[in-house]
Amino acid sequence: MRHLKNIGYKRPQLLVLCFFLCMPLWAKNNNDNCTKADCDSIIHKGIKNSERGNYIKALEYFTVAREMAVKEKWDQENYSILFNMGFAYYSMFDDGEALKYFFEAYNLAIMQKWTVKELECLNNIANLYAREKMYDKAIEYYTRSSEKAVDENIESHIGLPLMNLGYIYNRLDQPEKARPYILQSIKLLENDFLLSAKVLLLENDLLLGDVIKARKGAWDMYNEEPNVTENGLEMFLWIIISRTYFKENQYAQAVSYAQRALNSGSDPEYKKIIFKLMADIYEKSGSYHNALRYKDSIFEAERKLTERKNGRMFENNRVKFEIQNYKNQLYAKEEKLSAERKTFYAIIVIICAVVVIMILVFRQKKIIAERNRNITELNLEKEKNYNLELERKVTKALLEQERLNNEIEAKNRKISAKALYLSERNEIIEEIVTYLSKRPKLVKDQILANHVNSLKAYLRADKEWDNFIRHFEEVNQGFLSRLKEQHPDLTVNDIRFIAYIYMNLSVKEIATILNITIVAAKKRKERLVAKMEISKEVDIYAYISGV
Repeated sequence: MRHLKNIGYKRPQLLVLCFFLCMPLWAKNNNDNCTKADCDSIIHKGIKNSERGNYIKALEYFTVAREMAVKEKWDQENYSILFNMGFAYYSMFDDGEALKYFFEAYNLAIMQKWTVKELECLNNIANLYAREKMYDKAIEYYTRSSEKAVDENIESHIGLPLMNLGYIYNRLDQPEKARPYILQSIKLLENDFLLSAKVLLLENDLLLGDVIKARKGAWDMYNEEPNVTENGLEMFLWIIISRTYFKENQYAQAVSYAQRALNSGSDPEYKKIIFKLMADIYEKSGSYHNALRYKDSIFEAERKLTERKNGRMFENNRVKFEIQNYKNQLYAKEEKLSAERKTFYAIIVIICAVVVIMILVFRQKKIIAERNRNITELNLEKEKNYNLELERKVTKALLEQERLNNEIEAKNRKISAKALYLSERNEIIEEIVTYLSKRPKLVKDQILANHVNSLKAYLRADKEWDNFIRHFEEVNQGFLSRLKEQHPDLTVNDIRFIAYIYMNLSVKEIATILNITIVAAKKRKERLVAKMEISKEVDIYAYISGV
């Protein structure tokens, strides 16, 4: 409403006309305006597909999200996309593309000074070099990652690159260099990474020639660590045990555990390692036929790996082609939108010209609009005054009602006080009569006996209790009538008891007035609750107050 007033409330027809003329083009030009939430949603879908192994679909989502993030300069989202695209290509064995995206993510992390993200990228870049057996580059990046984590005191990112350095030096058959890194990583890692570091330490023991320690450690780990099988580490333990027997020239045992390792893994890359181990065992034991058979198996495993890589390469190239095609479509769409914007702006200029003309035409209506506004404001002022007067009357009525309630409460307090006084007085008289009646001299003293009888007669003739209900009804008009109407089976004594409760007297005070014990008063209250069929969850005072 404020917006209409600022640009001229007297020309609503003109504004509506302009709005509906501009609306179609405005909507069309704003359909592509996406929010961060939209971008995050697309990234999330890509990550979900990547987790399910559907990397092609994941990359399609990441490409769409990246166009949005780059256009809007959303650095956080752009980093997440680059990192996850690198991971998807890594999983598809396209290490070249993976390295490209990890480096882009790494540069963005450095530019934005995101140290933790920088460490993540360094570690993944090193993983790529390690898989390509470019161990010098892998060592360089693992070392940079660990040193950066130490300098920044980010303890959670120190252990993993240290463990990976130990792994590289084990691969290079330099166990003396590997051991300090592995031992240091064990102190910092936990959960699955800790188990992996312990397996590397056993492999290091074997490389250093401590066969017994390596075998015993592998068996202890298999028996004591419940997560070894779930994490796929069981195969590596069997390989270590097999190699220990191989070093001791116990070929039958070595073959047995190598076979167990073969049965616990299905990846062709790991199978190739086990096939080579078995070929070496059979060759050294003199079983050349079996050695040749497993060497053939090595070639078969390499063939499968090559087929898998070739298949992945074809899929990768297809995805790259589709992504480039999608980008071309986006660029064509952007050009089309640019042309539409020019048309849109031209129409806006025309509309503005029409608006100026219409302003001149409608200027004469301004006086009428001003007068109508003054009349409306006058009516609103009258209505406001009327509402204030009505509010004062309501407030006055509420205050009067509160005053009456206070008066009723005060009268109820007087009645209850008088009832307590009479009860206490009669109780004292009864105590005196009882005491005198027990005295032996009373029988002989006729005058004293006559006084005692007078007191008894006074108690029986006391009409104050009979007037209680009449006074209560005068103060609380209509209460007893409503109570009898809702509960017609209540006796006079029940009504008197309820009246005391209504005056908010305690059970002890009611017991005093009625000259009964507190226990008897409580039981009578419970009987009344049951008789009136009041729920146990509802307080009787609250119930009768609402009658």
